[in-house]
Amino acid sequence: MPNYRELKRLYETMGSEGACRHLREALLKNHLNGEEFSVRDLFEAFVPSGRELVRMFNPGKSGGVSLLEAGGAVDTSAFSNITGQIVYSKVLDAFNDPGFLHPNAIAPVPTQFNGEKIPGLGRIGDEAESIGEGQKYPTVGISEEYVETPETTKRGFIVPVTKEAIFFDRTGLILQRASEVAFWLGQNKEKRVLDVVLGATNTYKRNGTSMSTYIASGGDYANLLASNTLSDWTDVEAAELLFDDMTDPNTGEPVSVTANSLIVPTALKHTARRIVRATEVRHGTDPITIAVNTLDDYQILTSPLVKQRTGSDSTWFIGDPKRAFVYMENWPVTVVSAPENSEAEFTHDIVARYKVSERGAPAVLDPRYMVRCTA
Repeated sequence: MPNYRELKRLYETMGSEGACRHLREALLKNHLNGEEFSVRDLFEAFVPSGRELVRMFNPGKSGGVSLLEAGGAVDTSAFSNITGQIVYSKVLDAFNDPGFLHPNAIAPVPTQFNGEKIPGLGRIGDEAESIGEGQKYPTVGISEEYVETPETTKRGFIVPVTKEAIFFDRTGLILQRASEVAFWLGQNKEKRVLDVVLGATNTYKRNGTSMSTYIASGGDYANLLASNTLSDWTDVEAAELLFDDMTDPNTGEPVSVTANSLIVPTALKHTARRIVRATEVRHGTDPITIAVNTLDDYQILTSPLVKQRTGSDSTWFIGDPKRAFVYMENWPVTVVSAPENSEAEFTHDIVARYKVSERGAPAVLDPRYMVRCTA
């Protein structure tokens, strides 16, 4: 159970930043459970004359008394900071729900821009020449190229802590609401990421030209393989062989792709597990050849949203998604406390408010690191 006296002592000796960091680590390591805290006890411990003020919050006592009416401005900053840390911990847990696929499929890239051109230098190719003794070294050209990422979007919500929530000690209700909305904020990110990864939304734009993420033929690459139902290791091999035909657009040389992930709908989850986790592989009839399974280093990424976003329960994907896609992130999920003694306290009996937001957008860096297979 939380020790409010000890927590207040830490706040007074370590300051707001130190005490919040200590609390954050304790919550992260599960040494403390946010739901065990009492928002009423926190208010009484961290707000001057907090116990008396809580009694004045009694809704049945002439409508209760606001903080602004209680004899001048009341310092609620310590209460707001500590409670905000608890809310943040709950929000982070829900936003990063273990059922989400996107943390394993895409890597965040911090950016200060609302959509940008990511510059890169095209590979020079095999330009090495034999140089005679005393001869001049040849100069090789470098082709400039860039990928444009889409504009980022901001999403979020506000968690209020009312005087009724403090008086009736509705800590669980506050955290439950924050957790519920944070989950759907994370679900929204999951859908946006999967739409890009699965090709439902095409954002790939290289050197000013927009292209589909997955192309069957006739483009700079071919990473869409039809009639390749996922049944056994040979179907994985057929997709892997397609990577051999991926070439750098500047040099024509093969792109080195080491596929490490299978993204599958629920209908193919157990098939994929059987293929990857098999202890041995048998092929042929007479004689039968038994070999060690060489696909056991693949990770399987699955979600009901794969079928929902593609409209198919047999379409699957293979490749190295973290090299193909990025999440351009202006800022990760963040919790900011509203200023104390604000107008909302008087007009809505809101003692503290916490604004939760994140801003970013998924983008395609290089689709040559992924292959989409259809039945």
